Amino acid sequence: MLKVGLTGGIGAGKSEVSRLLVECGAVLIDADRIAREVVAPGTPGLAAVVDAFGEEILTEDGSLDRPRLGSIVFADPDKLAVLNAIVHPLVGARSRELEQAAAEDAVVVHDVPLLTENGLAPLYDVVVVVDAAPQTQLDRLVRLRGMTEEDARARMAAQADREKRRAIADIVIDNDVPLEQLRQRVREVWAELRRRAHGQGAAAPAPGEE
Repeated sequence: MLKVGLTGGIGAGKSEVSRLLVECGAVLIDADRIAREVVAPGTPGLAAVVDAFGEEILTEDGSLDRPRLGSIVFADPDKLAVLNAIVHPLVGARSRELEQAAAEDAVVVHDVPLLTENGLAPLYDVVVVVDAAPQTQLDRLVRLRGMTEEDARARMAAQADREKRRAIADIVIDNDVPLEQLRQRVREVWAELRRRAHGQGAAAPAPGEE
């Protein structure tokens, strides 16, 4: 089994890359999806979040109001740290369960938005960073996700900067390109990951690093 950590700044297009990797045959473990599951109504995770932030972060039906909570924590590093301390151990435990269920020769891709920020690179055999210019990220968040520019900038600022992400990368995927070019780059990376899974060769260099 090859354990791959996939990360990238918000709006960089990591979800599209993970989708393309799944098309190639990867087993995807999505930390964001798991993070939603561990704070679903009735879970100990949601109870802990309510204890920390109050019932005002709940919707009328008792589920987590994620936009409201996001507006609170992404503007305050201390509150973000509190939330992370609750959610991350739960996500980690569930991720390990899913990984253990994968086949021995699988390429298991862990989609981890805060891999850089939380110093998680050593947990993976290969770290893949999806990279895009900050202006591209901002445009996608405002135009495609409907965020205000202020909210988008706050969320970007709460994450590691572009240079820090690239510094931990074994492979960089440039996503300032049309979809077909991205698809081709992902195919190349997939071929390299399969070779790595079978103990052959080194990680594919980022463009310009050959």
